[in-house]
Amino acid sequence: MNRIKNIFYRVRSKIAFYPTIISVTGILVAFLFIYLEQRGISKFLMDMAPGLVIDNTETARTLLSTLIGGLISLMVFSFSMVMILLNQASSNFSPRVLPGIISDEKHQIVLGLYLAVILYNIFILVSIEPTDPSYQTPGFSVLIAIILTVLCLASFIYFIHNISQSIQVGTILYAIHSRTKKSLLEVLETEVKNDIDFPEMHNWSALKLDKSGYFQGVLKDDLLDICLENELKIAFIIRKGQFILSNQVGILTNKSISEEIKAKIFKCLIISKEELTGDNYIYGFRQISEIGIKAMSPGINDPGTALNSIDYLTELFTFLMQTRDFEYLSKEDGTNQVRFIRNSFPEVLYNVLATYRPYCAHDIMVTGKLLNMLSSLRQRTVNSQQSNAIVLETDNLKKDMEKMIKNQRDLTQLRDGFHVWS
Repeated sequence: MNRIKNIFYRVRSKIAFYPTIISVTGILVAFLFIYLEQRGISKFLMDMAPGLVIDNTETARTLLSTLIGGLISLMVFSFSMVMILLNQASSNFSPRVLPGIISDEKHQIVLGLYLAVILYNIFILVSIEPTDPSYQTPGFSVLIAIILTVLCLASFIYFIHNISQSIQVGTILYAIHSRTKKSLLEVLETEVKNDIDFPEMHNWSALKLDKSGYFQGVLKDDLLDICLENELKIAFIIRKGQFILSNQVGILTNKSISEEIKAKIFKCLIISKEELTGDNYIYGFRQISEIGIKAMSPGINDPGTALNSIDYLTELFTFLMQTRDFEYLSKEDGTNQVRFIRNSFPEVLYNVLATYRPYCAHDIMVTGKLLNMLSSLRQRTVNSQQSNAIVLETDNLKKDMEKMIKNQRDLTQLRDGFHVWS
């Protein structure tokens, strides 16, 4: 990714991106129809199909005013309802799911359509001349305004249906799971093409970071160009998603570099003041875990959602087990120039289980589902490190389970690995 692409992706992720583009389009369409009215399109339509054209100036003005007021009310109602639903999602699931719902392109397009039609109607209304007796009312433009308003009503119905679906916990979990799975598959596809050859980092030069914030990644194309121009190899000892501090050692280079090159490297870092999900699959594991844990709270009391979250995590772990511990940037001949540390399978597994165990060890169904997950993963391990991590987490879970669950039959069922429904 280069600098221009990064700026474009950041702008596109804002909620105002699509509404702005569609609104500008509405204004341009209004000016186009004003031009066509000056060329006599309404007079032509009056001769061909007079029943379609409003030829009374006052009627046209009243109709456009009514349409503008109605659309503004419709827009306010629609997005007031969105705010209520977002507040509900934040309370019931996790505040971290809100950016995904807000940035949904479908919702932005509906908002943009409302704004575009309102602006179109306003400009057509302003263009009407009320005094000249020989003036031809822009009936064709008013007809288009009516059609666009009907389209807004149809989009309102679609919007109500879509927002009611997207706020359901099953839909949210599936969306996070699909996005995370896609990122993991892209990682696996990239790793097939690259080798893991990288020099030992003995006596490498350390670079202290110049900013604080969440490290989201790098501008890959720009950083690779810097490495090739200066015959440089770089190793990052910070991880994507990690909060970094100014003057913290975060980068190692195979040789000493000038302040100018150092500044160029720092410009390639993507550091944000807030957590952005982006393509970092670790956030997917985190969000699904948070939803599952929130479902086990006394206020929500929804073990079924916790069970579903574990199902999604199980599949994601099967893909994570196939990834390498490091990510590389390579030049065309396959030589690795830059290395990033990834969160390994044992680390992610511990973080997920460490969040579930305190809240779910007392629940036989959720605990059984976690044990089933660990048993399934154990059959798919790639190396001994993963096997040891699963055995360790299984032992930890059983210890907590035996402390929290006193019923001997329940304990026997858990030890025997009974089938837990979803």
